[in-house]
Amino acid sequence: MKIAPILLCCINLFCGTHSFVAQESSNISTDTVPKIEKFGIRVGVDLAKPLRTLIEDGYSGFEIMGDFRVTKKFYAAIELGNEKKDWDEPYISSKTSGSYAKIGFDYNAYENWLGMQNAITLGLRYGFSTFKQELLSYRVYTDNPAFPTETIFAPQEYSGLNAHWAEFILGIKTEIVNNLYLSLNVQLKRKISETEPENFANLYIPGFNRTYYYSEFGVGYGYSISYLIPIFKKTASQPSKVE
Repeated sequence: MKIAPILLCCINLFCGTHSFVAQESSNISTDTVPKIEKFGIRVGVDLAKPLRTLIEDGYSGFEIMGDFRVTKKFYAAIELGNEKKDWDEPYISSKTSGSYAKIGFDYNAYENWLGMQNAITLGLRYGFSTFKQELLSYRVYTDNPAFPTETIFAPQEYSGLNAHWAEFILGIKTEIVNNLYLSLNVQLKRKISETEPENFANLYIPGFNRTYYYSEFGVGYGYSISYLIPIFKKTASQPSKVE
């Protein structure tokens, strides 16, 4: 009887095909690779201001900073600093000194690979400064040749001054070794309000930098080093295909 061998051959072929499909299915599985998210306080110092203190006459300053990771993408941030600046122009000479604080948040727009902790940040800050101005000398301008321009040396100090501004920050941050970061940022500032001495404009505001009589905007930059103090960690699962 030829029917039995044919039937047996069909059964063997079906079983072999089913076994092959099952083996292929078992080789394709979804594995979970743990991704560790660090949450903690990052503290650091601005390197640009000490460097500027060394190379620029009439300037001294320092700034410390910190941030705390609130969510996967958002960080609460704060900067505290102090600056002194001598200002000399053809018709005026003055000194400015004071302290400032900036508080706000950063958003990390960079999607890290597994194990990376780098950042491309977009940030907003509210800035506040208290300072004093010392007017050292000034020239009285006149176009009358009979009365030549005269320089008046009459030091006057104006204390209790303050200024408020908003600040947009664009920066990059990279982890050079475990928990140690280098960062670079540029800042665009918009003055909200300020108190000025009588008959004397603020030429420099600590934390805001140079002012311009024709604009409420200012600019700045920073280059910093910081260290992350981990407080806790979260594990996020990422599916990956293993063949």
